[in-house]
Amino acid sequence: SRKMNTPTHMIIGGALWAKQDRPGSLIAAFAGGLAPDLPMIAMVLFATKVTGVPAQDVYGILYFSDGWQRVFAIDHSFLVWGLVLAAGYLLRVFTLTAFAGSGLAHAAVDFLTHHDDARQQLWPFTDWKFASPFSYWDPAYFGSIVAPLEALLVFVLTIMLVFRLRRLWEKALTLAISAIFLVPIVVTGGFHGLHGM
Repeated sequence: SRKMNTPTHMIIGGALWAKQDRPGSLIAAFAGGLAPDLPMIAMVLFATKVTGVPAQDVYGILYFSDGWQRVFAIDHSFLVWGLVLAAGYLLRVFTLTAFAGSGLAHAAVDFLTHHDDARQQLWPFTDWKFASPFSYWDPAYFGSIVAPLEALLVFVLTIMLVFRLRRLWEKALTLAISAIFLVPIVVTGGFHGLHGM
């Protein structure tokens, strides 16, 4: 099933942008990793919980609708995240830089790991989508290889972060986010325990 592993993006963002001497940078990086998927999470929850749309219709029909694709084009746009990153650098606000850098990393990872569910990430310049030869979930596009590699990456980056970060709450938060992704894999013995939020 086609879903999202948002915690992976958060851990990658933390690994790239969290600094020991800047306590706010971890939260900013985690928030940036989460932000591109927030609209989709809200839309999926509203569709399934409030309006009662079956999950298979959400991911089979609504996901590909023009309205939803327009939202994904904006929240995964390289230009949008690039502008926010530039603002962070120009204003010398590291938390904004960490937030935007993590969001941009999220967009880049999605660009490389989505095939038939790709987004219009060059918005507003074009509606073109890059159908990556790799999918993080679809076995037809190496999903059965990418999924375990993703789990390994999350595990390794989590260990790195826990050793790098000094504060106990930062270590605990990192482990909690990682667990959201890794625990279902351990419990179910499969790589799609989290898929579908």
